[in-house]
Amino acid sequence: MKVKKFDQINVLPFIDIMLVLLVVVLTTASFVAKGTIPVDLPEASSKKAPTQKMKTITIDKNGEIYFEDKKVGLKVLETTLAKLDPKKEAILIKSDAKSRFQNFVKVIDLLKSRGFKKVSIETRQ
Repeated sequence: MKVKKFDQINVLPFIDIMLVLLVVVLTTASFVAKGTIPVDLPEASSKKAPTQKMKTITIDKNGEIYFEDKKVGLKVLETTLAKLDPKKEAILIKSDAKSRFQNFVKVIDLLKSRGFKKVSIETRQ
């Protein structure tokens, strides 16, 4: 019986596994970085970071409205905003670039009728 000398290691299967793991990690990391509600923000030339903690209203591309990452309708949003102090609370609106402008106007009109003055709109540069 002849014994085969073992002088090389085949690393190709190891490289394949590592590349698959890398793809999985990068894919999941991009989902985590975006948050729970995918919104394609409109573009703007200037961008200023908010200076205080803000309550978030999100409008996705289908016109669904979210308050603090919880899906709400316009009526529920109205009752939720009624519980907030418009002089102390700041509101950040994230509206998808492909959503209907009418949904954005409804939210702005609701905020205006409740007396909110500290309203910001998030965009991307």
